Amino acid sequence: MNAEAALLRAHTAIETANRELETFSYSVAHDLRAPLRSIDGFSLALLEDCAEALPQDGAKFLGYIRDSAQHMARLIDDLLSLSRIGKSEIHLKQVDLVIIARRIFARFQRDQPHRSVELATPLNLVVVGDSRLLELAVENLLSNAWKFSKNRERANIEIGQTLQDDRTVYFIRDNGAGFDMAYAEKLFAAFQRLHSVGEFEGTGVGLANVERIIHRHGGRIWAESKVNFGATFYFTLGVSK
Repeated sequence: MNAEAALLRAHTAIETANRELETFSYSVAHDLRAPLRSIDGFSLALLEDCAEALPQDGAKFLGYIRDSAQHMARLIDDLLSLSRIGKSEIHLKQVDLVIIARRIFARFQRDQPHRSVELATPLNLVVVGDSRLLELAVENLLSNAWKFSKNRERANIEIGQTLQDDRTVYFIRDNGAGFDMAYAEKLFAAFQRLHSVGEFEGTGVGLANVERIIHRHGGRIWAESKVNFGATFYFTLGVSK
């Protein structure tokens, strides 16, 4: 009985600490937005109004300042998104992941029509979950597949399902850059990156968001990959059709 009480106290303490951390992250991120807007805004004003008075490298340096401010703003937005996912209420209903994936993929194609990318899907992939959160998870996973396959002459992305230990496992696979499995434990940590920003854009928060969404659905997520041979992200959900 004492062990059960101790376990309950520990669980309560962890939940309290997580809520306090989320509140702190939200407050800090929210308060950082105003000074960043000032940095970006005044840098732009200097570029537009004082270009002729700037030294030779002045415009270039101001450009670096704006790029950094905008990158930090994206980091803050992602941090806020991560915080909100932990607080949002779950509304369960039947969701077809294929419909979501095709809609997102069509948007990627519209925005980058020069890319040659093929999406392979089954006819449908119906699960039970929160449609808004699952769409965010699929978008992040597809965005990664799209991004990390950009150097392929013909990129291939696949979404599907398989059985592992008699349990349905969903996956999104690509033939992109891949990664070294020695660093796989870093994948789902916020702001951790396995590739430089110069190689592939991003803030390193997308997969942390995905993991939190999957955990909120009672599932788990993991990945398998090999450098230059693509990556496959697998996930389960606590409830499925």
